[in-house]
Amino acid sequence: MDKLSIVVPCFNEEEAIPLFFPAVEKVVNQINDLLVEYWFVNDGSEDDTLSQLRRLHNKYPERVHYVSFSRNFGKEAALYAGLNATSGDFVVVMDVDLQDPPEFLTKMYDSIKTGEYDCIGTRRVDRKGEAKIKSFLSNQFYHVINKISQTNIVPGARDYRMMTRQMVNAVLSLKEYDRFSKGIFSWVGFKTKYLDYHNVERVAGETDWSTWKLFKYAMDGIADFSQAPLSLAVWLGTGSFIISLIGIILVIIRRIVEPNSSVFGWASLVCLILLIGGLQLLCIGIVGKYVGRVYMQSKHRPIYIIKEKQ
Repeated sequence: MDKLSIVVPCFNEEEAIPLFFPAVEKVVNQINDLLVEYWFVNDGSEDDTLSQLRRLHNKYPERVHYVSFSRNFGKEAALYAGLNATSGDFVVVMDVDLQDPPEFLTKMYDSIKTGEYDCIGTRRVDRKGEAKIKSFLSNQFYHVINKISQTNIVPGARDYRMMTRQMVNAVLSLKEYDRFSKGIFSWVGFKTKYLDYHNVERVAGETDWSTWKLFKYAMDGIADFSQAPLSLAVWLGTGSFIISLIGIILVIIRRIVEPNSSVFGWASLVCLILLIGGLQLLCIGIVGKYVGRVYMQSKHRPIYIIKEKQ
């Protein structure tokens, strides 16, 4: 009998948990000869999320388990902790807000059981109900990162996916501190099939992913899976040097051709200084971003700290 582990990161989801569990149970109970375990990860929630998880565990002690962090470490850490806790032959990652349709679990299981695929993922074909600016930035992110990275990240792909134990072990073998799961799932390889669906709105609560947080998350993804920003810094520096060199030559030529003429005014000089200084700061910032990630990794700090586990 196969065992399915369901990993569910939670942050301030006290309203969604009572709706999520019965919805998923209704689907998995229809699958014959399948043992199921739930691993909820409380990512430092400030509401009643932990109490809800304790109630579920007390009611279903053999089926429902949870990990509670000492503070908020972020969804990536929660995903990693949940995958670490699982013991199933197959592992599913789901959001608790039911934006990941539970009815897909049957299709996922039937497809992965054939042995043809190592992962059955999902992707949204639209973003109906989301802010236009958020949808635009998301689409641009996929366009940019697939241009500059050797790791292909499927546009609209969700973390919602079912994986074999072999693929899960491969993901867990990557111990990097700054994690970008969408890129990691693609980087480890393995044959993946995607199921398309239309965007589904949250059943309860509000998302913690603001436009600014999504932007920072996208920048982390680019830094994790591309060295293009470093190349950009090199080209900006080279271009700035060439332009400055041409400017100096033009000033010298003008001085020779027209000895009595004045050189360019102070305003032009100030603009050039600001331009070159700005490019230097930009390049230093890009390099600093990568150096900072190396620094954090070199500290060997744990990705998360567990306060309670059941």
